[in-house]
Amino acid sequence: MKKTWILNFLLFILQIFTSSEALDVTQYGAVGDGVTDASQAFLKAWEVICSGAGDGQLVVPAGMTFMLQPLNFQGPCKSTPIVVQILGNLFASSKGKWKGDKDQWILFSDIEGLVVEGGGEINGQGSSWWEHKGSRPTALKFKSCNNLRLSGLTHVDSPMAHIHINQCNDVSISRLRINAPESSPNTDGIDVAASSNVIIQDCLIATGDDCIAINSGTSNIRISGIDCGPGHGISIGSLGKDGEIASVENVCVQNCNFRGTTNGARIKTWPGGSGYARKITFHGITLDNVENPIIIDQHYNNGDSDKTTDDKSSAVEVSKVVYSNFVGTSKSEYGVDFHCSESVPCTEIFMRDVRIETASSGSGQVAQGQCLNVRGGVSTLAVPGLECLALSTDMLSSAEFPEQTCMLPNSMHPNTLPMQDPLWVYGSGGKQLRVYDTLLTSFVSLVLYVLLTLVATSGDISTDKNSLVANFDTFVATRYVNCRKIELKQDIFSINNQICE
Repeated sequence: MKKTWILNFLLFILQIFTSSEALDVTQYGAVGDGVTDASQAFLKAWEVICSGAGDGQLVVPAGMTFMLQPLNFQGPCKSTPIVVQILGNLFASSKGKWKGDKDQWILFSDIEGLVVEGGGEINGQGSSWWEHKGSRPTALKFKSCNNLRLSGLTHVDSPMAHIHINQCNDVSISRLRINAPESSPNTDGIDVAASSNVIIQDCLIATGDDCIAINSGTSNIRISGIDCGPGHGISIGSLGKDGEIASVENVCVQNCNFRGTTNGARIKTWPGGSGYARKITFHGITLDNVENPIIIDQHYNNGDSDKTTDDKSSAVEVSKVVYSNFVGTSKSEYGVDFHCSESVPCTEIFMRDVRIETASSGSGQVAQGQCLNVRGGVSTLAVPGLECLALSTDMLSSAEFPEQTCMLPNSMHPNTLPMQDPLWVYGSGGKQLRVYDTLLTSFVSLVLYVLLTLVATSGDISTDKNSLVANFDTFVATRYVNCRKIELKQDIFSINNQICE
């Protein structure tokens, strides 16, 4: 009896040091049967979390599917950070049952330090919208959310763009899977506008439009480790539509793969616009049967306009663009297509170590290049047919190549969490545990194991042990229900496969 009391006391101490107050949407009436509308329950849960309760953590439990109408999760909130962990599935209503706003399905706005993560799925059920000629909603939108982190989720079949980032600073997006049919119209993977200090990395994106689109008002953007295809590639723009004054600068796209896409590295601007797109680098790009591997189009008009282009009109200025370390195959005979404005030509366009072959030749035939109104330079292993680029050694030596332009200052990294979570970071809370808390948890767990072993060895064990094990399992399930499969090295009560279910 004394030994059992000691074990219970240690378990009590363990719970004190690792207690969690995360709230579950089912506590507010959400029914995850895939049929019942859970919208109001989600809004009630959000109101509680945003007001400062629940340690700022809201959980959508695994194994459930919640049907949702358009929702607006509005800030500012008293808690920082606010953590929304989506372990289950969120499904939008089909077009015929849609109620409310058609601009977006789920909107987070004016929230500082928002973390949205988990292994769940956000399904826009977009097939019922794709033939619709009118307005179609973006599935997930973030507006004015600084220090934003989005990771781990699967996004499926948005009616229009899957994720839109607008007026957000210090953003980290990672480990997402985004899927929609190649034929689905305007289903961009990630759109970024009017935002700065944005990191997008390690995502698998297959859609019917741009995998990633960088729009006006953006600066300090880093994109890496993206597997894109099918889709329309990674695009700067479109910019300058309807006379817009555009601004995009300091963009680095590196170590990305394009598979069967319409475009690879693309910059697209409308005639009649103004402003600039500058200091842009594409580096370390792999191409597999890409129709337009490298393209700048200052005459972009969406391919469906009867308007004639006046090449002497104003245009968004495209300058200081570097393409380096490209390798792979082009579906067409042209690997590079620069189609720039006569009145505002593309300047300081540099290429080096670019080797693109035609996919159809099967004999290693190098894809050609074509260019109009471009000034810049070409270095080694470049594409033939780019005579309009001046081969200036001085220009090449003074150019800022990826070694400089793709390095990020420390200030650019979002403040929500480090890019790689150390051992002491909770997957559930997006918060850092103090190191001694984690060490204490491990120590007490080890003591529990040793003492229970001693009790078992002495033969002084009865149903109390079973009760204790049940209590411990319940505690572990409660404490770690939201974790990102934190591996405990010691096999205590065989909980390794339970704590993250």
